Amino acid sequence: MDPHSSAQDVHRCDLCETDVVHSYCDFCHVNLCKPCILDHIIDEYDKHKIVPFHERRTTLIYLKCELHPHKNCKFLCKDCNNNFVCSSCTVSKQHKGHNFEEITTEVYKTKKEVIKKDAEELKNRISPSYEEIALDLENQLLNLDGGYEKLTTTMSKQGEQWHREIDIVINKMKTDISEIKVKHRDLLQKHLDEIKQIQSLIKRTLLASKEIEQSTEVYLTIKYSSNIREFSKLPLKVQITLPTFIPKPIDHEKLCTLFGQITPLLEKENILSLNLPNTSVKELLDEPELVATIQTGHEKIRSIACLNEDNIWTCGMSSDMKCFNVNGSPVKTIQTKSGKFPNGIAVDVDGDLLYSDWETKTVNKVKNGLTKEWIKCQGWKPFNLCVTSTDDLLVAMYSVDHTQSKVVRYSGSTEKQTIQFDDKGHPLYSGNKKIKYITENRNKDICVADYEASAVVVVNQDGKLKWKYFCHHSVTRNTPFKPWGITTDSQSRILIADGDNHGIHILDQNGVFLRYVDNCDLKGPRGICVDNNDNLFVCESYKGNVKKIKYLK
Repeated sequence: MDPHSSAQDVHRCDLCETDVVHSYCDFCHVNLCKPCILDHIIDEYDKHKIVPFHERRTTLIYLKCELHPHKNCKFLCKDCNNNFVCSSCTVSKQHKGHNFEEITTEVYKTKKEVIKKDAEELKNRISPSYEEIALDLENQLLNLDGGYEKLTTTMSKQGEQWHREIDIVINKMKTDISEIKVKHRDLLQKHLDEIKQIQSLIKRTLLASKEIEQSTEVYLTIKYSSNIREFSKLPLKVQITLPTFIPKPIDHEKLCTLFGQITPLLEKENILSLNLPNTSVKELLDEPELVATIQTGHEKIRSIACLNEDNIWTCGMSSDMKCFNVNGSPVKTIQTKSGKFPNGIAVDVDGDLLYSDWETKTVNKVKNGLTKEWIKCQGWKPFNLCVTSTDDLLVAMYSVDHTQSKVVRYSGSTEKQTIQFDDKGHPLYSGNKKIKYITENRNKDICVADYEASAVVVVNQDGKLKWKYFCHHSVTRNTPFKPWGITTDSQSRILIADGDNHGIHILDQNGVFLRYVDNCDLKGPRGICVDNNDNLFVCESYKGNVKKIKYLK
């Protein structure tokens, strides 16, 4: 057996492919024996990282700084999209006043653990789900010809049945015509027999008249009685019209309807769930816990959006939109282009900030510190925003005359769908500029908290009304229910801010009331959001605070 190809063989040097490996280059990822180490590092000694073989892949290899080639980039600039920078860059004018994170071994290991966890999730949970979907599609393709063959066979049988029925109808009509023909003949023959009988009488009368003319007998002449008047009364001329067949015009559309109907091709997208173990189902805590309070400095804080697990965006009744980390430290501040306060904010899948501006009737995107007009709403003013699971943008908006409200779905900056009326043509939402927060549930339902209507309105992704929520009878209320902010979690539960009663309603995806949260000393909850770990963030309108609440086990 060749020792180099044996599965039991020890590791060999990648250069000479003969000697047993002794060391490892952590920069080039190459196995090296003792003699080959010098050959490997002779070109650029500084570049290589030679370590004992059993310690391979332990040396951290940092990027070289483009501006300072002799220094490694061991920091992330939080204000420059987490760009890698070196220590010299951190004190440069370009990054003056920026926030940095040092890439320590601990940070590296934590990220490695995330990568390992993601890889396990991809391998054990997500990939099998895609395999299942692919197998289902392959089976559908395999059964495609058979399905359509069965369809055409059914149609052919229907055609044969129709031909049989048509033949029966035609034969019956032919029989009817034969019967009518017999009646027609009988009528004509009857009238003909009557005429022939009269003709026979006329012939006998002519013979008798001729005999009298030639006779000299007085008796026959005197007794003669004229029949002219009787014979002059000619019978009516009989004309029996043949029956006619009046074919009905063929109405192709009606014929198709009578024959049958082919249902349209229906592409149904079922909400697929990954094969989550039972332990992934998160139950509600008996008593939600206040985790942290972030002081934003906003006047009348209105809206909040989660950037990631570490950062949140906030806005209030000023032009400032502020980003904070979960520890309460400010990360950055961006002002609206118009200088007016934004109606709503959201974060897209790229981490870019979106905000609606009622003054300019636009939705704007902030990317790399630059603000760009994204959507122009003609005749309407945009209010709150929601980025969907498919990266569409839902915009709640009201007409400039404050009489109508609607929800519009955009793909990029292109209008894709309008949701305004129910099946009976009635408005789904109250028609004024009162607050309407919006969110998309995990099952793709669109949920709108309609303040003026004192209701939460839920439609499916096609815009069809599913249900409305008007507050549960068990909730103690000081004032009428007026929903403010709304959000959903990983369990498709719906959370609604009851600002005037200082609590949070929690419903399941079907609108069934589950819990009322009022134990975290909330004051005027308004905008709310849930991060990927199901932590709830609540804006306290008049205090200017954001409270982080744990409500799931």
